[in-house]
Amino acid sequence: MNQKLENARSLYLEGIRDGNAREAVTKYTGARYRQHSTGVRDGVEGFVEFFEPFIKRNPNRDIQLIRSIVDGQYVFLHAYQNINKGEAEWITTDFFDTDEDDKIIEHWDVISPFHATNPSGRSSIDGQTEKTDLDKTEENKAIVRNLIQDALMPGGNPNNLTRYISEEQYIQHNKDIPDGLEHFQKLASVPNPPLTYQEIVLLVGEGNFVATLCKANWNDGKINKDYAQVDVFRLENGKVVEHWDNVEEVPENDVNSGKF
Repeated sequence: MNQKLENARSLYLEGIRDGNAREAVTKYTGARYRQHSTGVRDGVEGFVEFFEPFIKRNPNRDIQLIRSIVDGQYVFLHAYQNINKGEAEWITTDFFDTDEDDKIIEHWDVISPFHATNPSGRSSIDGQTEKTDLDKTEENKAIVRNLIQDALMPGGNPNNLTRYISEEQYIQHNKDIPDGLEHFQKLASVPNPPLTYQEIVLLVGEGNFVATLCKANWNDGKINKDYAQVDVFRLENGKVVEHWDNVEEVPENDVNSGKF
């Protein structure tokens, strides 16, 4: 296994699932550890002061790492957490930056509740996991970047979604939207769509999978809030055919380095 990926997985599983917070964060992070997780301060001590009480409060921690991407210095993990045998269930999407020794030096995450089913009967995490088309990584990253910039940002045209998303197969894991491009396109095409993407902060890919962290805004006339938006895309033959997402409100005040 790639050492960067192994270090990220081990920080998660040894440090949080197995309850060895100090040992793991000391072992798997580098000379600095900048933290973008809500409520967690930078550095080893920030990790320990947050997770040691968390571990004590939550003695049963089932963590499953469903998908991963390694792209240069970056690692992405798509995880499911079941806390205290169903007391809470979460989806966590994590990006890690690493140093020349493959140690973790920066971390971003987005966390939201797990949903067992959507209008098409799909959950937040089921679906394809196998990585293929490793020779198409850069091509697929460019497709996703163009999708967001061309169709989902202010000034973009939602009619261009068909350039990037398959009209024949679009498997959707969003909790509110059924399968099929027509359902997402209808939502994106309304006048003044409520969700707009403001900036791509991180974009990583490995073969047929691409993951993004974006600054986004939700404004439906009643609510106007900034969000950290993670999207995971699976591509086939130059088009997106499957999509997962994860969204967390950006806090006004936080002890860490901010969501971005």
